[in-house]
Amino acid sequence: MTDPRDAAARYRARQDGEPDAENEQAPTQLTAENQHQFVETAIQIAIRRGEFDDLPGAGKPLENLGTHHDPDWWIRRKIETENITGLGPPAILLRTEDRELDANLDRLGRESDVREVLEDFNRRVIAARRQLMGGPPVVTRTRDVDAEITAWRERRAARIAEAPAETEPPPRRRLFRRRG
Repeated sequence: MTDPRDAAARYRARQDGEPDAENEQAPTQLTAENQHQFVETAIQIAIRRGEFDDLPGAGKPLENLGTHHDPDWWIRRKIETENITGLGPPAILLRTEDRELDANLDRLGRESDVREVLEDFNRRVIAARRQLMGGPPVVTRTRDVDAEITAWRERRAARIAEAPAETEPPPRRRLFRRRG
């Protein structure tokens, strides 16, 4: 929008026949050639206004600058900040699952569930070994199902033996008293 006072002044100047009013240039259009000038001017005006003062991280070095170029840096940072698990090549996922497998088996209560989890784990290890997609080699070993079930039974018996024998439950407290 134009200022009405500015438009009125231009009209009066044209009526009076002033030479500058006839040779008035149209506002410059933003093109690829003069875009850098416009941006630089806008930055300098913002600096003078102090809009870049007190920015977070001002005067501090940029993190991870100077290391190797990683085109997937943003997804790696997102995984770290959000603590996302379950992503990655199968070889690494199977290694972490193998480390936690005994603890996961101990949470199960039935032998059939333990057998099912172990067979599924072995099936995925074998499938990852056959995969030709690249990535790190699969060094995770398959588990002997019968030996793992025997170890699970022993750990379970040891936990039951360590648990203190349950005594009588404490007497129930009455919520309401009789007034006598």
